Amino acid sequence: MQKINVSEKFATIPDYWNPRIAGELNGQQVKLVKFKGPFDWHYHENEDEMFYVVRGSFDMELRDQTINVQAGEFLIVPKGVEHRPNAREEVEVMLFEPASILNTGNIENEKTVRRPDHF
Repeated sequence: MQKINVSEKFATIPDYWNPRIAGELNGQQVKLVKFKGPFDWHYHENEDEMFYVVRGSFDMELRDQTINVQAGEFLIVPKGVEHRPNAREEVEVMLFEPASILNTGNIENEKTVRRPDHF
């Protein structure tokens, strides 16, 4: 058992859209990731995702609306809902999601991370 300093961990992340595992509990993973720019449209067939903004803000684009998520706020995207995170500026996000989830959901491309690194 050890505590995690989230700010220190984010300071070690040099890239975007590449989640790192900061902790695991009950089949879930806590991941830290930096966003900048648009991701790809995708959905997760069997998993919900929680996005908690630590620093900055981003837009969660859905096919019928856009939701702006600010520091100190979180958004849960239910399974099956097509979405695309888009950050105008760098944003630090903590993800809570099942360990089985693939970051790009139903698509595979150069942004797909099959086995995220642990800190």
